[in-house]
Amino acid sequence: MIRSRAPLRLGLAGGGTDVSPYCDEFGGAILNATIDYYAYAGLEPLQTGQVEFVSADLRASESYPAAEVLESDGRLDLFKAVYNHVVKNFNHGKPLSLRMSTRVDVPAGSGLGSSSTLVVAMLAAYVEWLNLPLGDYELAHTAFVIEREEAGLKGGKQDQYAAAFGGFNFMEFGSNGRVLVNPLRVKEWVVSELEASLLLYFTGKSRTSADIIQEQTQNVRDRNETALDAMHAIKEEAFRMKESLLRGDFRQLHDVLRNSWESKKRMASRITNERIDLLYACALDAGAYCGRISGAGGGGFMMFLTDPIQKDSVAAALRANHEGGMAYGCHFTADGVQAWRVP
Repeated sequence: MIRSRAPLRLGLAGGGTDVSPYCDEFGGAILNATIDYYAYAGLEPLQTGQVEFVSADLRASESYPAAEVLESDGRLDLFKAVYNHVVKNFNHGKPLSLRMSTRVDVPAGSGLGSSSTLVVAMLAAYVEWLNLPLGDYELAHTAFVIEREEAGLKGGKQDQYAAAFGGFNFMEFGSNGRVLVNPLRVKEWVVSELEASLLLYFTGKSRTSADIIQEQTQNVRDRNETALDAMHAIKEEAFRMKESLLRGDFRQLHDVLRNSWESKKRMASRITNERIDLLYACALDAGAYCGRISGAGGGGFMMFLTDPIQKDSVAAALRANHEGGMAYGCHFTADGVQAWRVP
């Protein structure tokens, strides 16, 4: 048995500038950090001539005869995309017989990069099993190719690299697929203050990001001035966020989060909605300093920074005023994806 896990990420600044065609033309900048919620994968080699896929959190399972290519049919297609890529590129086109089982700590559509992180975790299990020569950059790039190009799921590039590298990272995205990951040495007291202040709140509504990302992409192609100006501003906020973290300047950090949320809402029409706006106002009325949606928007998780002493009060206000939501705490993690063999 081979197991793996990859950490989910919290986007702190620059979100959306890692999506083509913006990053290809203007260059993107992202600052994110991995947290102690994970996507898990377990790979068990079989001798049955079958390929079995099990998603525990989605309560779905499928079984197919081992083949060179498993055709997409709307059932656990991301599992098939990873399998197909590994067979074609790393096993000389020879079918593999195995059981791949997965679980993710948060609901699907969370805005924490769960689908991309799951691809990284599954791919890492294959890497361990077949002894594939993939480093962090190669693993992340391969996961991006599988999800975005071969499976056709729309999105950016930051999630795969966050899951592979782990920790606080400032990432730059350029033309021709160029990606540069700069690990940040954030002081321990800054990380502790962030953890003490951070409140994650699940809005009670998962979302698919494809439509939002499609609109964002089209706005860039159409040279929508409002959206482009917003994306330029968001990119600049990533540099300010890096400075804030490295200096431990929380006043500036709160300012960056406020400004980036206002800019993000101008990138596409469905990033926010009445429910999200009400949650944001409720948190601020209860004492939160600032907040924003995580990921593409439309639902999933929101993040707020508060006085640590007031965090429970903010969470209670959100729960009291909005049914179906849930407050989460979290810690930051320094490690990226890991894979190991179980005797």
